[in-house]
Amino acid sequence: MDDCCLKFIPVGTGADTRRIAVRERAGSAPGILWLGGFKSDMKGTKAAALDAWASAQGRAMIRFDYSGHGESGGDFADGTIGRWLEDCLAVFEACCRGPQIVVGSSMGGWLALLLVRSLAQCAVARATVAGLVLIAPAVDFTEELMWKRFPPDIKRAVEETGGWARPSAYGDEPYLITHKLIEEGRNHLLLGGLIEPGCPVRILQGVKDPDVPWQHAVELVSRIARDDVVLTLVKDGDHRLSRPEDIERLLAALAEF
Repeated sequence: MDDCCLKFIPVGTGADTRRIAVRERAGSAPGILWLGGFKSDMKGTKAAALDAWASAQGRAMIRFDYSGHGESGGDFADGTIGRWLEDCLAVFEACCRGPQIVVGSSMGGWLALLLVRSLAQCAVARATVAGLVLIAPAVDFTEELMWKRFPPDIKRAVEETGGWARPSAYGDEPYLITHKLIEEGRNHLLLGGLIEPGCPVRILQGVKDPDVPWQHAVELVSRIARDDVVLTLVKDGDHRLSRPEDIERLLAALAEF
């Protein structure tokens, strides 16, 4: 029997208020906080596998959908890195207690690093981040993996029409890449300096990832200002890293904490 509790927490103020859907599992520490990828939801293969593992281990786990994703309110077209970071911080404050292992996939890897940076600026927190497990972390993706790689005609479309519908390899519907997403993302770039997460970091990266090249993960490692960082390159791994053998690697990394 599934003993997860589904609840909704409000984020934002005024016309910007939206309800964030959260699935919460009670259990022991350190708890697990799942941060999914761009246009994904908390019912995906990796999130479900983590929840099953947490249930079997008696560990606490939180997973949620960003605004404009899955069961949460809000419009995806309004989404920005800052808005989704606000969702992460609200869920962390409302639901997490004690030490947490934050597991971030793709965009969730960027948000995980932004989350720990934001938490370091808080005077008092009821929860702390004891470790990070990042899967194909798409740090600075709006700039490094999108804008800088867009040909002139796509850049022009984004600037003149406010967005571009990018075909998706993971579903029938294209991803809307808005001008606001690109512009606002520049407020949160990390690769221009040292990154200080303040906790151990484990990174899983597929060498055959077409969306986040393995060299991007190597660049990220070079920016992290601590020794306890382990990068695992999966030679035949894709972006999702959701095959059974990939899930085993993810659970093994999590078990280290």
